[in-house]
Amino acid sequence: MKEIVQTPDAPAAIGPYSQAVRFGNLVVTSGQIPLTASGDLVEGGVEAQTRQVIENLRAVLQAAGTDLDRVVKTTVFLADMNEFSVMNSVYEQEFAAPYPARSTVQVARLPRDVRVEIEVLAELH
Repeated sequence: MKEIVQTPDAPAAIGPYSQAVRFGNLVVTSGQIPLTASGDLVEGGVEAQTRQVIENLRAVLQAAGTDLDRVVKTTVFLADMNEFSVMNSVYEQEFAAPYPARSTVQVARLPRDVRVEIEVLAELH
């Protein structure tokens, strides 16, 4: 049975989706973009935006009963693959070895014209 996860510590869904869904011993998040919990867009390029995205993911995962250390798969969407190394530097600071599996793709456009969006699959504690 699936259970919806919502927290005021991350931006509210801006469409017909949930921040995350808990299913069995897994948590699947929706893609997080660099909005603050109050819905303000974080400016400052891909570094600042990646930090905010990971903070949002952390908040959603904690509300679900898990954390970044239990993430098994991430998908990173970048507006520009030339910004990969900057995003990767922040990512490496936030995720510890053994690192989750990861896919990274460049996309034509992201919501609100942000630089980065990340979704994760995590296991519950």
